[in-house]
Amino acid sequence: MDLARPLSVITPTLDADVLQVLAGANASFTAPQVHRFVGGRSESGVRRTLQRLVVQGIVHVTTTGRTNSYVLNRQHLAAEHVLGLTQLRTRLADAIAEEVEQWDPSPLGLALFGSAARGTMTTKSDIDVFVVQPGDEFEDETPATDATYERWDEQLLGLSWLITEWTGNDARILEYSGREVSAARHSGFPLESVLVDIADHGMWIIGSSADLRPVPGADGRG
Repeated sequence: MDLARPLSVITPTLDADVLQVLAGANASFTAPQVHRFVGGRSESGVRRTLQRLVVQGIVHVTTTGRTNSYVLNRQHLAAEHVLGLTQLRTRLADAIAEEVEQWDPSPLGLALFGSAARGTMTTKSDIDVFVVQPGDEFEDETPATDATYERWDEQLLGLSWLITEWTGNDARILEYSGREVSAARHSGFPLESVLVDIADHGMWIIGSSADLRPVPGADGRG
């Protein structure tokens, strides 16, 4: 699935791109405005698509002088399905949150990152998931049992499988321990590039970008 063009799951045509633009805001757009948002398609193709969607009733058109403005007809019986498809990235995050809520042990942090978070993915993209291992049960002072480690690994494998079932894309899980994250934040050195990307662009499901920011004044000697 292409979370950047979620309506392409039902049609690869220009109709999907035009509907995504109209569904993205409760406002009207002229054909040139829609064309600018769609990108990579001809304006004449956008106009024909808008006219076709008007005939279907899913789009309303109003004319002021010589200018036509188009708006998604949110009362149309198909509108709720169009809107639902445009929100697939949010629904994926919600599904992950619901699944992880049942975990024991629970992660300290979890975020989507990479193309899925930036909105640049394609059908061939992996869905990258950043997971922070829980703290106390994995600390040397209170060693976790083999069963705890097995349960944790099973949860990660289960989540990876579910994401693929939900989207059709492979899931790639990047796992850090809470101790590794803390050490990176307090080291006094720049974070690894992947952690910077997660902090700057990650779609956080558990925790927030603040959990990855370097600690001011830290020099690694604490």
